[in-house]
Amino acid sequence: MNRILTLFTVLLFFMTSCAQKKGNDYVITIKTNYGDMVAILYDETPKHKENFIKLAKEGFYDSLLFHRVIQEFMIQGGDPNSKKAASGQPLGTGGPNYTIEAEFNPKYFHEKGAFSAARLGDNVNPAKASSGSQFYIVQGKKYTDEELTQLEQGMNYNKKNQYLRDCLGMPEYASVRETVIRKQQEGDGAWLQSFFEQSDTLIVKVKKDYKPYSFSAEQRARYREVGGAPHLDGDYTVFGKVIAGLDVVDKIAAVQKGAGDRPVEDVRMFITVKEMPRKTIEKTYGYQYPESK
Repeated sequence: MNRILTLFTVLLFFMTSCAQKKGNDYVITIKTNYGDMVAILYDETPKHKENFIKLAKEGFYDSLLFHRVIQEFMIQGGDPNSKKAASGQPLGTGGPNYTIEAEFNPKYFHEKGAFSAARLGDNVNPAKASSGSQFYIVQGKKYTDEELTQLEQGMNYNKKNQYLRDCLGMPEYASVRETVIRKQQEGDGAWLQSFFEQSDTLIVKVKKDYKPYSFSAEQRARYREVGGAPHLDGDYTVFGKVIAGLDVVDKIAAVQKGAGDRPVEDVRMFITVKEMPRKTIEKTYGYQYPESK
């Protein structure tokens, strides 16, 4: 009986502890010589969140550089090769020798302050798997509705073009591919344009997930009001958000750059992780969790 009571007490304590933990979250503080940035990471991207927190707690990021910065776009860091890199040394290929499965979530997009995972390009990384350590923080710029519509059209054209190329590369569509090549050689632009416009049916047969992309009303509002990098949406995993210190992103993005968009003067980072109640995070930083809205 005592054993059962003890076991029940332990289980009750464990369940209570878990319930308390659910009210907490991790605050990520990135210290730089331009000031501090504070971020939270999303529960809906658990693999990225767990990996980043693990590396940060281990001190992996301490003294690494923001090795690639582009004004009105983003600041990028997390390459372990940058810790002792010589001046002017090319960077951006290092990591912990593993990748993380993409965790795309339409709720989270590339507005200013988005905390996102860098990755290799589609030509060598068709699954869009994220780097095990490299990340970027979006600065971006503001867009008008007209610009967003034009961007949307361009993104859909590029996506459709790539999907169509993939389809035509398959053995079962060899005859269609040969026809397209012949029409290209003949310079029959009208036929090629018509074929491209009507190719959705063919693409959907092979790419079940294919559908034109469109910005949501919330995305459009945020890109108008705070700005961002909308052309990255759906291609890179957004797994967190800077909730304080956005001015630091602006300062770092504006520094003088050399080859490869590497800052001429090193911009180092030191990252700490602290667990806090979500209510305290909201009160301290003014960030509102979705469930609190």
